[in-house]
Amino acid sequence: MPASPLNPTIEVFSTCPQSSDVDRTAYVQRVVDVARWSEQYGYKGILVYTDNRLVDPWLVAHLIIQQTDALCPLVAIQPAYMHPYSVAKMIASFGHLYHRRLYLNMVAGGFKNDLTALNDTTPHDKRYDRLVEYTQIITALLTSPSVSYTGEFYTVHQLKMTPPLPSDLVPGIFISGSSEAGLAAARATGATAVQYPKPAGEYTREELEGIQNAGIRVGIIAREDEDEAWKIAYERFPEDRRGQITHQVAMKTSDSVWHQQLSDMGADPDTKQTPYWLVPFQNYKTFCPYLVGNYRRVADEIARYIAVGYTTFILDIPPDEEELSHIHTVFEHATLGVAA
Repeated sequence: MPASPLNPTIEVFSTCPQSSDVDRTAYVQRVVDVARWSEQYGYKGILVYTDNRLVDPWLVAHLIIQQTDALCPLVAIQPAYMHPYSVAKMIASFGHLYHRRLYLNMVAGGFKNDLTALNDTTPHDKRYDRLVEYTQIITALLTSPSVSYTGEFYTVHQLKMTPPLPSDLVPGIFISGSSEAGLAAARATGATAVQYPKPAGEYTREELEGIQNAGIRVGIIAREDEDEAWKIAYERFPEDRRGQITHQVAMKTSDSVWHQQLSDMGADPDTKQTPYWLVPFQNYKTFCPYLVGNYRRVADEIARYIAVGYTTFILDIPPDEEELSHIHTVFEHATLGVAA
């Protein structure tokens, strides 16, 4: 039976499998499965990655829309790949064909080798300045009859979007908010600032002042029994020396602020005090912290994030439908705890 929708004040997104990690013959069905599971368990949408190694995210988003009834693709957008008009045209076209709302995950950077191959040598903070212009043009094209814009990076003159996008389908915008430049870009565009979080107990509400909406990127492994959850976690993400070396090499070449922040945390906090777990990140198995433990313990941690102002959660790629069921239980507990 389908699960009941999650609390409407909290938006939860899953993440689509990467084409680089799944055999070509199985990839389409894998995407369809994860999308349908995500919709079944009340998720708002599903993140679709983009980088030089992966199939085009717009084609994956098209597949997701065709195979679900309401799930919203959260499409990663890299300015180096296409003009802002092309992005707006994609969104308007999806709206015209399917009347489905999209979300945009605006990416300022990416893997250093990808940027080098594209001859994008723009410094870190300047990439966010460019992203603000890029996002403002996209939003204006989807909400105004005609757009003229003169900026440092982009200029358009009396540009119009046809077909027009219905106002209820204007996309939600996400921007990484782990750096000061990212937070400034989120404020300038009204975007949801997405962060790779510290343990929830280290936050105060003052840290999110001036941010209209805030979210976090995190993985979850939860079970009724604490020991079972940790057993599954260590089986899924065993320590890997090769992965640790790859992580160290990536750190030396990356200018990503969130990557540096997580790496600087060093060893995991004492798991007797918190479900926060960095081993998958430290072994280059995934790019976000994990929360591990029994339902109540993980739900309490989620509730603390909600209490300081985080209302959007982007979860890691689910290994199977069962995992989404366990995560759904966590969010039911968490939202009830916040209400109480």
